[in-house]
Amino acid sequence: MADFLEYTPPKTWTWNKPSGGAFANINRPIAGPTHDKELPVGRHPLQLYSLGTPNGVKVTIMLEELLASGHSAAEYDAWLIKIGDGDQFCSGFVEVNPNSKIPALMDRSGPKPIRVFESGSILVYLAEKFGAFLPTDRAARAECLSWLFWQMGSAPYLGGGFGHFYAYAPTKIEYAIDRFAMEVKRQLDVLDRRLHESEYLAGAEYTIADIAVFPWYGGLAKGWQYGAADFLSVQEYKNVQRWADAILARPAVKRGRMVNRVTGDPSEQLHERHDADDFNTKTQDKRSGEEP
Repeated sequence: MADFLEYTPPKTWTWNKPSGGAFANINRPIAGPTHDKELPVGRHPLQLYSLGTPNGVKVTIMLEELLASGHSAAEYDAWLIKIGDGDQFCSGFVEVNPNSKIPALMDRSGPKPIRVFESGSILVYLAEKFGAFLPTDRAARAECLSWLFWQMGSAPYLGGGFGHFYAYAPTKIEYAIDRFAMEVKRQLDVLDRRLHESEYLAGAEYTIADIAVFPWYGGLAKGWQYGAADFLSVQEYKNVQRWADAILARPAVKRGRMVNRVTGDPSEQLHERHDADDFNTKTQDKRSGEEP
């Protein structure tokens, strides 16, 4: 193991210097708003405040899948929250999600607005609201929710663990990278074994379990996450690759991946989404070579 400086934790930790690395400008040990600002509200009952990260993409894929399935009441406005600029700490956002994390959803379809935060919670809420992508059979529902919560519990090891120390930390720490690379490969093996015996995670049907897991682990398998495809040898997980390809081929997934996206090919970015025609406008811009 490479040499590294020994660190002795103090008796009481205090925040007396920047943490360093990516996102250091928005890291702080306290909650609550940093500034006053109201969130915009569009014309649809569902108002999404998000960014095209894996957690944000879960919800935009879900909404696009609902619309593709004929649930017209799932029309939504998607507003861009720039977490690097600290938008998630404005007073309006904190009112929707006191944890200041994207995505956050406001359902204004009833007499009293309902806030929903945490991506897994939003998926369950929408699935129950529209009766879609969540099995009603008790055993199938339990399987679906088990894989959904597997993702919620496992992804922090991928993102905040492996992703942070491999791609974002100010220094490369061999112990940390090895520790989390081992865990991520174990997780990929869990998925690969499950997908060897089942077309989708919860069984034969596509569900919110797949919608939740795909942006994180499908993205990892297809080489979108952290530039680590070769490092983690993701091609060896053949069943995960098959599953990821099948989901990526879905038109609603392609649209959902565009919404609130601010990285990559500009032609694949739709910073805000307020109507289905926004995708058509984006396609026309792409064909003409113009930027919106």
